[in-house]
Amino acid sequence: MKFFSRKILPIIVIMASLLGLSDTAWPLASNNIPLDSPVYFYLEKLAAFGLVTTDFRGIRPFSKAEAARLVLEAEENLDKSRAVSDTGFVNTIISELRQTLAREISLYKKPVRAPWFDVNPLNNFKARYLYVDGIPRSYERPVHDPGGDGVFGIGAGLRPDNPYPSPVQQHGTEGTPLLENIEGIRYERGSNYEFRFSSEAYAGRYATALIEPLLISSEQSGSTRLLMNKGYVKAGGGGLELEAGRDANWLGLGYRGTVTLTSNARNFDIIKLSSPEPISLKYIGDIKYAFIFSRFDNTVPNGQERQPYFVGAKLSVKPVADLEFGVNLGRQVGGPGVDNGIGDMLRGVIGGTNADNSNSLAGLELRYRMPVLRNAEIYGEFSGEDTASFWPIVESYVAGFYIPRLTDLGKDDLRFEYFLGNNILYTNGTFPEGYLYRGMPIGHSQGGATEDFFLRYSHWLSPRNRLALEYFHTERGNLGRVTISGSGQFDQNGVKQAVERKNSWRAFWNLPVYGDVNMEMMYGWERINNFNLVGGADQTNQIFKVDVSYRY
Repeated sequence: MKFFSRKILPIIVIMASLLGLSDTAWPLASNNIPLDSPVYFYLEKLAAFGLVTTDFRGIRPFSKAEAARLVLEAEENLDKSRAVSDTGFVNTIISELRQTLAREISLYKKPVRAPWFDVNPLNNFKARYLYVDGIPRSYERPVHDPGGDGVFGIGAGLRPDNPYPSPVQQHGTEGTPLLENIEGIRYERGSNYEFRFSSEAYAGRYATALIEPLLISSEQSGSTRLLMNKGYVKAGGGGLELEAGRDANWLGLGYRGTVTLTSNARNFDIIKLSSPEPISLKYIGDIKYAFIFSRFDNTVPNGQERQPYFVGAKLSVKPVADLEFGVNLGRQVGGPGVDNGIGDMLRGVIGGTNADNSNSLAGLELRYRMPVLRNAEIYGEFSGEDTASFWPIVESYVAGFYIPRLTDLGKDDLRFEYFLGNNILYTNGTFPEGYLYRGMPIGHSQGGATEDFFLRYSHWLSPRNRLALEYFHTERGNLGRVTISGSGQFDQNGVKQAVERKNSWRAFWNLPVYGDVNMEMMYGWERINNFNLVGGADQTNQIFKVDVSYRY
């Protein structure tokens, strides 16, 4: 955190000066909602009934104040709605949200009533038991990069043919079998025990702070680790907020993953400037934005010292209520062993070159909600690992549909999502470790040169009593397949990589225990053929998880 002690204070002073120009400029500051919180399911269900129309999905986490705004919107619309046949179900969802967001809902319209100082020593907690019987996949593999790319698979030549006979090297690991997007926590084989809680502090309506320590113990190694999973301060809110510290972020519309930034890797230290709530602009509509600045850990991949800076940016626009459009950017640049001149740092913005010292991802995304189909949604993301005349190439895709109300009652929903990662997605010559943090992709959990199909069905007995079944099929080796020798090195006279095929199932049951205490049980099973792209090497993994949580 020394890096932030030198950088944050001037930014906080500037922001405080801007917001302090007017006493009414300060909205309600609030902390963020964990990315795995059921609050997101609840808000999606309210949107399914047409009670929430001003929601954005492409920038997460939501602040508690933003979630409170959406709850108040839903309550106002419920009084006027004729589309809700089971108001009891909807009212129960709203009641759960009111308990979780009690402070923010009570203060949202009158933030001046916020106490000058307040502390919540136990905001929430989660205790977890996890049993793993399996081995995580390694993403280490050479892939063929032919070059000569077009756009959307059409045309060629926007990027030159690759003149090098050697393949590109993919790196990384999936971490824990059958678990992704868990903020980089890796569980060992056998029994694992985890406990985390968060504490909050508030300085009136102006600023908040949160810490979330995490204790994890593994039976196999006998190790016990204490981690600071999250810890940040925030100032501002509404259309302008500054956050500094360690936190999880998600840029993109995908549910299972996005190309640019997810919660798959460990949380890293950030400075973030964003609009937690929409800003209305004439002739454009509502917008939300996020700018994230960080610096990754020092690594020495292939004998090359690197410690790049990371910049993430996102702009989401809703010109009309049912349409959300977004622009994503993720960029590694500079640090030891890389020319840090201003010209060199800017090179590549208007087109990738061999002298470019950055590793960039950029793309577009779109979400459309269809009221005539019970507010079903279709969404997609197109991202490029390189650029040519401002246009992203070397493309990867996320696309899906979400049916939140299979029946009029809204207690059954279905989601399908597809991911295609380009051959060289998350690889880079300047930064040999790639688009990773502590060994795991900071974008989609399945890594590059991968194709993934995901299906999820859930049934709601009540807001806190939910059943879900998931199936996903993942293939590696079809994209960028190369020939390797017995020693694992690239060799024209060796044997081609086998195609790894993974079929996985997961079942979830969420249920109330007592008061604000809930339980989630999950069982997962998968069969992997040609494990780690080795022909005939098959692997079966299983996982069992029990979470007991309070106001999470």
